[in-house]
Amino acid sequence: MNITFQKKAVVLLGTPLKEGDKMPDFTVCDPSLREVKGSDLTGIRIFAVVPSLDTEVCDLEIKRFHEKASQYPNVKIYAVSLDLPFAQARWCGANGINAVTTLSDYRERDFGRVTGTLIQGLFLLTRAIFLVDEDNVLRYVEYVPEITDHPDYDTLEQKLNQVIRG
Repeated sequence: MNITFQKKAVVLLGTPLKEGDKMPDFTVCDPSLREVKGSDLTGIRIFAVVPSLDTEVCDLEIKRFHEKASQYPNVKIYAVSLDLPFAQARWCGANGINAVTTLSDYRERDFGRVTGTLIQGLFLLTRAIFLVDEDNVLRYVEYVPEITDHPDYDTLEQKLNQVIRG
């Protein structure tokens, strides 16, 4: 897998996930600094992994997920970054985001390691999308080849509709 950041190759730490894998367990924290275990998150889930909510593409991406959330009331959407929980909460408040739950991987970088999204040297998370079904199986995985690009929203939505229909 070749990932670039501003057209320069980067190395991701951990093992990349693929469709059909089980979503590995991880530990992150929510905006109140409460520890959250991945194994406690259930149902159909989308993990939108971004480098930082305070960047243009990440900002637009999570706003887009927020707008789409009303069309999928039974799907839980999580934005995962290394931003501090305080910064995530501030960004959500400033942008009226309440349909996407932010999770911070700042403490242990556990999510980044187990999903293969932690960028060596930069210690940011690469842009990625993980769609997880009710059985904790990855039904769509996208590591966006150029970190400054948007993910493939159309393919994600097609896969999501397939998962919802069963």
